[in-house]
Amino acid sequence: MTHAATHPLPLTDPRTAPLALVVPFCLAWSSAFAAGKIGLADCPPLLLLAFRFLIAGALLAAVAAWRGEYRGMAGRTLGLLALLGLLNHALYLGLSYSGMTYVSSGLTALIVSANPVLTAALAALLLGEAMNRRKALGLALGVVGVALVVRGRLGSGTDAPLGIALAVGALVALSVGTLLFKRLAPRTGLLAGTGVQVLVAGLALLPIGLLVEDAGSIRLTAGFAGSLVYQALVVSIGGYLLWFRLLQRTSATEASAYHFLMPPLGMLFGWALLGETVQPWDLLGILPVALGIRLVTRG
Repeated sequence: MTHAATHPLPLTDPRTAPLALVVPFCLAWSSAFAAGKIGLADCPPLLLLAFRFLIAGALLAAVAAWRGEYRGMAGRTLGLLALLGLLNHALYLGLSYSGMTYVSSGLTALIVSANPVLTAALAALLLGEAMNRRKALGLALGVVGVALVVRGRLGSGTDAPLGIALAVGALVALSVGTLLFKRLAPRTGLLAGTGVQVLVAGLALLPIGLLVEDAGSIRLTAGFAGSLVYQALVVSIGGYLLWFRLLQRTSATEASAYHFLMPPLGMLFGWALLGETVQPWDLLGILPVALGIRLVTRG
């Protein structure tokens, strides 16, 4: 039995989830796209992600090994973690970051924030989960909200269709990875499982990045270094550990409700750090997306 399974944190009333967990989680998660776009100015997307994953994965795996979380881990568990790493990290963020070379970080954050909605729809089709009228209404509102933003962006010429398509592909990869984790969740420690996933994602993206991208275009600037360190430590390590700690302190459904804050916070970071334009369509589209996700994920 893993360390995480031996010492679980007790479930508490979701309303008592400490701000010391909620606030940094929301800030780390929602700032990831803006921080990534800063790094993209000096490094191609796949190589940037490969460096980020290798740093974060090596640190997490080293700590997990020191804690003994890899003792007795079966080969099947390692294989499953590797598959989840390819979907939830390499493919999801590879498509997201590639898309951000064509569209704003705020729009990428908004599209990906529909993950709970798409996951609920796929779970109803593939896992036989119940689909009631409340969930169906939430799905419809989520689609309407994203469509409003995408329509406004395409109509104004602000963002390219290819970038939007890549962001939608990232959303699909994350939803499929979420379903696989739900159905085939490996029994392993938090640090060990996350470390394997992130490290595998880095090892997968590095040769692809070297093959299809120009490593010579990397510029060792302060912006690149700061973005890489922030993404590796704050997002890949801090963000995921805070997320799983929230899951320990509250139910999964209640913890996912904090993702309601990601679209507006993501656009806020894009405006504050990158000077990205926030359009009326963006503000209008956020409302049905947030309400739709709320209806799907909360009872």
